Formats: sequence, structure tokens, C-alpha cells
Amino acid sequence: MNQATDFVTQVKDDVRRALLEDVGSGDLTAGLIERTRQASATIICREAAIICGQPWVMEVLHQLAPEAHVRWQVEDGQRCSPGQVILSLQGCAREILTAERTCLNFLQTLSAVATQTARYVDAAQGTQAAIVDTRKTLPGLRVAQKYAVRCGGGKNHRMGLFDAVLIKENHIAAAGSLTQAVQAAKTLAAQATFIEVEVETLSQLDEALRAGASMILLDNMPLPMLREAVQRNQGRAVLEISGGVNLDSVRDLAQTGVDRISVGALTKDIKAIDFSMRFQDKPVE
Repeated sequence: MNQATDFVTQVKDDVRRALLEDVGSGDLTAGLIERTRQASATIICREAAIICGQPWVMEVLHQLAPEAHVRWQVEDGQRCSPGQVILSLQGCAREILTAERTCLNFLQTLSAVATQTARYVDAAQGTQAAIVDTRKTLPGLRVAQKYAVRCGGGKNHRMGLFDAVLIKENHIAAAGSLTQAVQAAKTLAAQATFIEVEVETLSQLDEALRAGASMILLDNMPLPMLREAVQRNQGRAVLEISGGVNLDSVRDLAQTGVDRISVGALTKDIKAIDFSMRFQDKPVE
């Protein structure tokens, strides 16, 4: 299976799980509406945001309201203003009502990630530092949240434990030394998209460079130490900052000259964006 197929399959699985927990054996309240009743509705974003979630919304409608006519007015990755209509649709009133909350749940969560990411990207603008996500995602929604990071202008770190190597403090302790851990990791080069080692001191940075590390994570270092790390590195390895990054500190961190800044807050410290669906007053006959 190629990457595009994997993505489509994941979207379908996400939606299937979401509908199973919300609709279950059937929507009792929507059953009050006549089966033949047609309706027009819009989805409105109540605040400024980066919109994200179109593949999931379209899959919800495909599974619940396959004959609905849908028109997006704001695409994923685009900014919207408070009160702006992002989507209009027309179809079976029952089906649209059943789909409403699941559509809004995906939109509010993924747009929150995209919007949060865009804030960090904007703060680091003009530097060479890319804003990168982490594995601190909602269980079961990692693909969705990492898609949202890209919509916000950020970049993805490893998808999981299976596609890249990140040697951290406990791995080093278990392996015996940083050098031994890096050397062992090189045997996995064919399986890993990248191999990265985490360091906490300048002496560990020097050891990682001597061991031939091509990516190094600078963990919780103060600004003067980060600047020194960039000087010592001399462009030999890709340098990434991690730990304690927030919107107040990210620009200063980016200006040290590092290549990447990983931010757990992109996916875990988010506030849902406010969306609502509104039916037009008069039902469509």
C-alpha cells in the first residue's frame, strides 16, 4: 500500500470509529424528521482560524449522507475570519443532522492544531528553524493531527516508533553509552527515515558528533548553551531544539541558528475552534 492509500484508509477508519461511538445503532432524534425532507445548511467558523479537516468531513458525509451536495468555501490550510461560512451543503435533513456533530468534532480539533501550528510558524518566520510536531497526539488521531500540523505550515517528526530512531536518555543508559547507542542505531539505517540522538550537555554534543550522528536533539538547553552548540556543530549535523518551547520563547530559540524546533504543544495543548452548523429557516421541499 502506498502513502496516499494509507492516508485514505486511515481517514475512513477514523470516521468509522467516530460514528460508531456517536451514532451507534441509530440516531433516535433525527428519526423524528420525515425521510423525504431535504435541507440546506452551512458550517460557520466563529473565530479566526486556519481551517483543517476536509478529508474527514467529506468521509463522514460519504458514509452518512452520500447524496448530499457539498461546497467548500474555505479550503484546508486557508485562514478564515470570525463568522465566515466555510461549507454549505444540501441533502437529506435526517442524514445531515446525524452527521453534524462528528463533522464539527473533526473540524474543531484539527483546525485547532493547524491554528496553533501557524502561530508558532509565524513566530519563527525569517529564521531557518522549521516548526516540527511530536508524538504527543490524541490516541487514534495521530495521522489526522499530523496532517493538521502540515496545514498550519509545520513539519512532521517521525510518525511513530516504527519509522525512525530517536535515541533518548534512557536508551543511552540501557545501551551503555551514547557512542554505543549511535553505532548500534546505524545498523537500522535501511529501515529508518532518520536516526537522531538526544543530548543534554555540550560534552554529549561533542561525543555525538564524534560518533557520526547526523541529527542531534538539544534537550532543554538554555539560550547561551544553544548558541554554543550551533557554533560547535559547524553545520555537521541537523540540530533540533526540544523541551520547554512556548510562544513566548520560540523566536529567541529559532534565532540561535538551529534547524528544527519540536513543539508538543502543537497537538496536546490546544483549544478547540468554535464551529456551528446552521439550517436555513425554511426546509427545502
